[in-house]
Amino acid sequence: MDEVIESGLVHDFDASLSGIGQELGAGAYSMSDVLALPIFKQEDSSLPQENETKHPPFQYVMCAATSPAVKLYDETLTYLNQGQSYEIRMLDNRKAGDIPEINGKLVKSIIRVVFHDRRLQYTEHQQLEGWKWNRPGDRLLDLDIPMSVGVIDIKTNPSQLNAVEFLWDPTKCTSAFIQVHCISTEFTPRKHGGEKGVPFRIQVDTFKQTENGEYTDHLHSASCQIKVFKPKGADRKQKTDREKMEKRTAHEKEKYQPSYDTTVLTECSPWPDTPTTFVNNSPTPAPTFTSAQHNTYSVPDSNSSSPNHQGDGTSQGSGDQLHPSATIQETQQWLLKHRFSTYTRLFSNFSGADLLKLTREDLVQICGPADGIRLYNALKSRSVRPRLTIYVCQEPLRSIQLERQDAGNGDSSNGAIYVYHAIYLEEMAASEVTRKLALAFNIPLHQINQVYRQGPTGIHILVSDQMVQNFQDESCFLFTMIKAENGEGFHIILK
Repeated sequence: MDEVIESGLVHDFDASLSGIGQELGAGAYSMSDVLALPIFKQEDSSLPQENETKHPPFQYVMCAATSPAVKLYDETLTYLNQGQSYEIRMLDNRKAGDIPEINGKLVKSIIRVVFHDRRLQYTEHQQLEGWKWNRPGDRLLDLDIPMSVGVIDIKTNPSQLNAVEFLWDPTKCTSAFIQVHCISTEFTPRKHGGEKGVPFRIQVDTFKQTENGEYTDHLHSASCQIKVFKPKGADRKQKTDREKMEKRTAHEKEKYQPSYDTTVLTECSPWPDTPTTFVNNSPTPAPTFTSAQHNTYSVPDSNSSSPNHQGDGTSQGSGDQLHPSATIQETQQWLLKHRFSTYTRLFSNFSGADLLKLTREDLVQICGPADGIRLYNALKSRSVRPRLTIYVCQEPLRSIQLERQDAGNGDSSNGAIYVYHAIYLEEMAASEVTRKLALAFNIPLHQINQVYRQGPTGIHILVSDQMVQNFQDESCFLFTMIKAENGEGFHIILK
């Protein structure tokens, strides 16, 4: 306690209390509030002596009560009402001689509302874009400027709806009043109604000015856990928690923290500049969410980009199923092949085993309902069964057959070996037969003029959609290619 007072925490407090009280009303500074901070409860005498010397340069206190239904040693939880202004006091907590380079200078702080759950942190960009789509023109976090004191050069970025930044003087009394406009249940998958809302975090990152005049030199970060309810909902939730605790026995109450009138933000790591730092720890610079991923990994042929496409017979199944042994690179290529290029950055550190461990609910929460279900089906489900399967072999050239017959005197052991390719038709159409034949035998599609079937007495019958629909499943065909009459392209004759 003596350290806090000696550090300048109450510097000029008494002289300014009356003026600030008139200006802020209910949000006025109070010595009893500062002295009752729960940070002192969180101190642990069992910590090593060297840790006791750590002294944060700043302290941020939000004027909102903590929940009484939080167990000992768990992080505090604070309930907020949507759109209501809450004061965050920016306190200079330096000891004499600490960080002298900021004496007489301003510092910059960025206040953010971010996700507490790691799964939602992975998809922060997509989640915020979805919220923006449903709430056009709104922001997740605002600064109540008329109520705030000591904050200058306030900035909000239209591309960062969950953050505000400002400059302030640590030697002066500073209060930032924030308003959180998103509620916890807006990011919960709708199932049966009355869903449990997700927790958020309020985080403050403070920076000092560098030699080039930019505020990028990190000084301190702290955050707290919150849940946001519709107007008056936080008050009802706080009352419900208090009533539940009153019904518990004295022995059970000992397992829970008391409720404090204010919430102290505890020290934490600075918030990453990019929303994907959680999943990419590579030392090499990474592109942002909006950058194209197609230049990073080899993209399969567009003809095989469909998740249901089977490709030719030689590669059937080789890339459709993601195996647990797949490397990170192979997993990225699998995502690209199955039209999940949007999420290659998100899963940039996932192996096949990592991706296969995610449940359907995980994928829906990470990728949204449409892409989440599609990704789950691609990972877990079997390929769609083709409507028709035929086996096709290219007939060897006649000259080669004659040579083999002469050399072997008709012995079948020296005859031509016929290797068939499986052609899986998803559409019962002649155009599908032509396209799959071109893929299977590496024939340029534009060079195939017509496909015929050899009929009685050697006549050539044009393969139509109706003929394909009457093919027997697993029929076998030999085919030859003959040059077209005009010398451009080929005709294919099925036998």
